[in-house]
Amino acid sequence: MKGELHAVQAACDISGPSALKFVVLIGVVSLFSDMTYEGARSIIGPFLAVLGASATAVGVVAGLGELIGYGLRLLSGYAADKTRRYWTIVFLGYVMNLLAVPLLALAGHWEIAAILMIVERMGKAVRTPARDVMLSCASDRIGRGWGFGLHEALDQIGAILGPLVVATVFHFSGRYQTGFGILLIPALIALGVLFASYKLYPNPHDLESTSVKIQSKGFPKAYWFYILAIGCVAAGYADFPLVAYHFKKVAVVPDYWIPVFYAVAMGVDAIAALIFGRAFDRIGFPVLVAAVVLSSLFAPFAFWGGFTSALIGMALWGVGMGAQESIVRAAIADLVPRTKLGFAFGLFNTCYGLFWFAGSALMGVLYDVSVSSLVIFSVAAQLTAVPALLALKRSGSA
Repeated sequence: MKGELHAVQAACDISGPSALKFVVLIGVVSLFSDMTYEGARSIIGPFLAVLGASATAVGVVAGLGELIGYGLRLLSGYAADKTRRYWTIVFLGYVMNLLAVPLLALAGHWEIAAILMIVERMGKAVRTPARDVMLSCASDRIGRGWGFGLHEALDQIGAILGPLVVATVFHFSGRYQTGFGILLIPALIALGVLFASYKLYPNPHDLESTSVKIQSKGFPKAYWFYILAIGCVAAGYADFPLVAYHFKKVAVVPDYWIPVFYAVAMGVDAIAALIFGRAFDRIGFPVLVAAVVLSSLFAPFAFWGGFTSALIGMALWGVGMGAQESIVRAAIADLVPRTKLGFAFGLFNTCYGLFWFAGSALMGVLYDVSVSSLVIFSVAAQLTAVPALLALKRSGSA
């Protein structure tokens, strides 16, 4: 149908307190979920090295997992918009996402571990667009930047606790398998809280925005330009398994300190998400530009220095992740019609994953050739996004 159709209900038929409760509940689910898979990610790089994987293999596997995971979001986002079976999609994704992690304890070859890593990323891909649509609408009542920032902060509390639990278990047992096995506990708790959230909010249509214009045409140019800009950031953002691989290979820190460094990054991520979220609601787009500039400095500190420099690098890495997981998502909701938001999130994440995979694979190869070449590429790729984001701001689209 040509032209525009109009929805028939009022936007976001949900009260402010109820919206905040929903955001917090989903945040608690994410807290325990992150305890599970971020705890695993904190040691997966060294674990793959112990199983015999090369730096190139680690980079390719990490990037491939992100590529497949982000690529599936295109389909799951489309399915969420078309079927509106949000909870079904979310439950399926969380089961895949969470239960793949403790199974790593049974992996005796790096190829098996790699498959489980990819399954975990696939599960996250299935659940994320549908969840983000509900979060976006609920956040309309409390401030979109604050809503996504609050969710990310709760999410990152789990990302701090998970690596610390794994570090403690690894310190006393000295076995990666024990670390993966203990993560079954937060995985089951996350699924329990998710079920409770479903019982309290069984009809996700109550969280949908209505009374908005439904456009039959494609996405605006600003949306595609935004994808290109953030894609540059994704391409230059070294995945943590490769960073952890470097820490182990050059003995920057003892093995049991590596998940602690990751926990520090996740702590900075949580704080940055809250700060950026509030600032985004008040100042707008320039906050994202500032975050990109800060995070672009992580690679020189992480790959060129010793203990203290690596710690600073991980803090800067956390700044970038805090921005990417909060205000980057919040900005998308301002660029596209609400009725296409699920597909918009999915498409954005697919493109993001393509850039992430290309950058991760290239940085894995560059690491085997020259660490300095990796650092130069990482900084240059991220800073390339700055003029593109500034141009988008000047156009008045953001």
